[in-house]
Amino acid sequence: MASTSSSEPPSVSDVEENRTRLCDEFAAIAGTGSAVAQCYLAENDWEMERALNSFFEADMEKVFEVESSPERKTVPEPKKTKVEEKPAEDCIDLTEASPASRCKPGDEDDDKLSLITWNVDGLDTDLLSDRARSLCSFIALYTPDVVFLQELIPPYIKYLKKRAVSYLIIEGNEEGYFTGMMLKKSRLKFLESEIVAYPTTQMMRNLLVAQVEFKGQKLCLMTSHLESCKDQAKERMKQLQLVMERMREAQSDVTVLFGGDTNLRDTEVAKVGLPTGVLDVWERLGKQEHCRYTWDTKANSNKNVSYVSRCRFDRVYLRPATKDGVPHLLPDHMALLGLDKLDCGRYTSDHWGIYCSFATN
Repeated sequence: MASTSSSEPPSVSDVEENRTRLCDEFAAIAGTGSAVAQCYLAENDWEMERALNSFFEADMEKVFEVESSPERKTVPEPKKTKVEEKPAEDCIDLTEASPASRCKPGDEDDDKLSLITWNVDGLDTDLLSDRARSLCSFIALYTPDVVFLQELIPPYIKYLKKRAVSYLIIEGNEEGYFTGMMLKKSRLKFLESEIVAYPTTQMMRNLLVAQVEFKGQKLCLMTSHLESCKDQAKERMKQLQLVMERMREAQSDVTVLFGGDTNLRDTEVAKVGLPTGVLDVWERLGKQEHCRYTWDTKANSNKNVSYVSRCRFDRVYLRPATKDGVPHLLPDHMALLGLDKLDCGRYTSDHWGIYCSFATN
């Protein structure tokens, strides 16, 4: 039987099959129909990454019709992490149209630090662009000083870099899914950042750390997505222990703030224990019931599961500075975000987001 040379071009049927598969993948990621997918892929020589970048860049121009803000002062080069320093010329700043005094509930004090932490579920590609626009709407509304994000994917990061010119974006990785930070340039002075590995993770998890200054106060900001699933409790507790060691070991003139999707159960936290001086912000603010469950399949239908699961997976921990004469940040307010279903029929994420503010004591 004659052999077929590997150098022969693919058959018409193979090309059609491959392009159909690419259209399906594009549609799943971008939340479009097959016709839109085919258009963007064809215009970009059937290269998935180029086509997705083109789609998200075009799509984001429709979100906030505001003028581009002037370029901010360039920050120092970080350590071991990718940081978006200089925005592209056609970026549109999503934060310029919303005055902070209106966006922070009950907060007209410019000395307060504000934070959003949210697992945005980028791995769920269903209507991803609608959900990404919703996240941007919350950032525009609340104009937080710090944003911690988990389950980011590269297209999501590209989207945010176009929408959030007034924020410095730090990535916990460049491939797969990862965490990220957004730091308000006009409010925070960025010093350096690093990625701390979890040696035995099976799920690409790590700890993203940034050193910043806020109105002369030294802050250590940390976010992570701890190991998921009930049967990963042992690994998750090891990761929590590493986080707590970093918080405990920080210098006494530094305030340490951690926020993220911890996947923790209360029994696991009790086994590890919180170091002296580390506060669970939700507990410190009185364990308000309406802020308890950040993972709630009873109220959130994004995962469309038959069982009810209500857990406080997303948590914020604070270790105020202890040195005499140094300003101390203490929890002031907490609220959950993303509780309303979007017009597309989905929620912003399968997790509720957390908004917190901190007052100087």
